[in-house]
Amino acid sequence: MAQIIPVNVFDGVVFGATGDLTQRKLMPALYHRFRDGQIPPDSRIIAAARSKSGTEAFRALTTEGLRRHLPQRSLDEAVLQRFCERIEYVALDGASGEGWEGLTTLLGQHPERIRVFYLATSPDLYGPICRNLQDNKLVSEASRVVLEKPIGHDLRSARAINDEVGKIFAERQIFRIDHFLGKETVQNLMALRFANTIFERLWHADVIDHVQITVAETVGVEGRAGYYDKSGALRDMVQNHLLQLLCLLAMEPPISLDADAVRDEKLKVLRALRPIGAQEAATMIVRGQYGQGVADGRSVASYAKDLGAASRTETFVALKVEVNSWRWAGVPFYLRTGKRLPQKVSEVVVQFRTLPFSIFSRNAGESEPNRLVVRLQPNEGMQLKLMTKDPGPGGLRLRPARLDISFEEAFATRYPDAYERLLMDAVRGNTTLFMRRDEVEAAWRWVEPILQAWEDSPEPPRLYPAGSWGPTAAIALIERDSRTWHESWDDEVIPAAAG
Repeated sequence: MAQIIPVNVFDGVVFGATGDLTQRKLMPALYHRFRDGQIPPDSRIIAAARSKSGTEAFRALTTEGLRRHLPQRSLDEAVLQRFCERIEYVALDGASGEGWEGLTTLLGQHPERIRVFYLATSPDLYGPICRNLQDNKLVSEASRVVLEKPIGHDLRSARAINDEVGKIFAERQIFRIDHFLGKETVQNLMALRFANTIFERLWHADVIDHVQITVAETVGVEGRAGYYDKSGALRDMVQNHLLQLLCLLAMEPPISLDADAVRDEKLKVLRALRPIGAQEAATMIVRGQYGQGVADGRSVASYAKDLGAASRTETFVALKVEVNSWRWAGVPFYLRTGKRLPQKVSEVVVQFRTLPFSIFSRNAGESEPNRLVVRLQPNEGMQLKLMTKDPGPGGLRLRPARLDISFEEAFATRYPDAYERLLMDAVRGNTTLFMRRDEVEAAWRWVEPILQAWEDSPEPPRLYPAGSWGPTAAIALIERDSRTWHESWDDEVIPAAAG
């Protein structure tokens, strides 16, 4: 069983407390940490929003939300009651100075405590909320501020947000959250590489043929159409989630797990990415938009119909990315993400090179290259494909076999949600799994030429049927390099060798 190490007593203030993120992710994460004894019982959760409802009404809303979003086995009614007793509610306007007296009074009761300000709001409120925190003298040395993505819409707006927040909080107090970095399996990428000599010694261009990163969703834009149409897949997923995964896979070993040591190495990867401008975009990127089709076993509408208007916003993007470094020269990273795809799956595939020479006869069967697959969600685990001898008499014949590790089965424990880990790291003041300012801006600096190329091009996103793996051009993107997209291991069938 994992060891539960309690954090210090703290006051957590959630701005935007009546929003979907708070009810669907933050409150369930805090409940689990409280239930497992990691949050001390004297800690408080202070919910802040514009609604004039009071503490009892918000506790009832939270109780209803937890019962809706958590499996029944996770709920303990006695714990749930004690958890809700730690919740206070204040009505205030984050954009103005109205209604801040209640929050000032509550925090003034325990000025010595750690204060975690979680901004689950629109990014345009980050600056005003931080200014109001300062004006009301609520920022202490033991304060932290957590910023949800997106950090801006482009490089200019990201810098503006960072400047505004940076005037109030020191960089060590700013926690730019990317929930992908809090997933246990993503953290296992670090352990896989740097705690196992077998892999780190193979982790370079001489041995690895290419790397694939896939983050696929079966859902459409649902209730986020207004936000999503201003964002698209490149801003919403690639600029943060996929590039962060790429950094963990491609970075050099840090000198320690100190936050800045890790983030220094990630920054080097972002700075080493080969630029993709207008000329390269045509051959190295495919963007698409889902049309009508069948997803999750039912007929679904097109993106344009979901949105209620024609749009050039991409719901799918596939990229061929190159890292200009000694370790990765000549090794492409293929990234793809999209909505209304056949499976909800996030995984990393490290494809090793084929044998330079085979000592086996043709009758032994064809040798396939080794492949390492790290499943981030669902069914978190790892799979390594090896060549083995086909059992039985009659000569030596080869067949592929898989070594599988299901983390949930291997460790016989519930896998915590990413927000649980990240929230506790914020309380501890550990910024390792959060993005530093220069990381965010380096990612935007690389993405912006792609956005500009699309804006200047008259070509709209390619349509793909909902329930498919995106435009056929995405298949061509990888197959013209004589490679192919990996299909999920759940669907992979390894045949026996011919007798």
